[in-house]
Amino acid sequence: MERYHPLRRKEKEIKDPAEMKAILAGALCVTVAMCRGDEPYLVTLSPGYDRERNALYFHCAREGKKIDFLKANPRVWGQAILDRGYSHGHCDHLFDSVQFAGRVCFVDDPAEKRHALGVMIRQLERNPEAVAAAQVTDASMARVCIGRIDIEFMSGKKSDKVVVQG
Repeated sequence: MERYHPLRRKEKEIKDPAEMKAILAGALCVTVAMCRGDEPYLVTLSPGYDRERNALYFHCAREGKKIDFLKANPRVWGQAILDRGYSHGHCDHLFDSVQFAGRVCFVDDPAEKRHALGVMIRQLERNPEAVAAAQVTDASMARVCIGRIDIEFMSGKKSDKVVVQG
């Protein structure tokens, strides 16, 4: 299956993997598409990007539609966007984005769960140490379900300046 379709607007393509990883590490949410049979499903997740693993962690309930879909088919396609705002009067929107494909697995190892929660908290919270101290307890670790998306492919695109076309 071909996952990459060359961008028509080459000037918008992000080729540097470090730049794409920085976008993933800065995203406050990611959108992930999944499929079970011929039924698609789309969710928005609060992520934590682990650069060394090239993986996105997320937390969720232990049961529900998302879990059912991922157990049936762990392959996902996702997107992270850093919204730079709409340029009124120019019909243009500024952004940095990364599309990614990967497989989801669920984390059972307590040390990796603790690591994953730390990664998410550091990415999302203004005061990560205080939040981690209050939220990451033995009881919360036992309750939480942690998913990890092992990224197999990513591509990036950005629009960092207004382009007026005539």
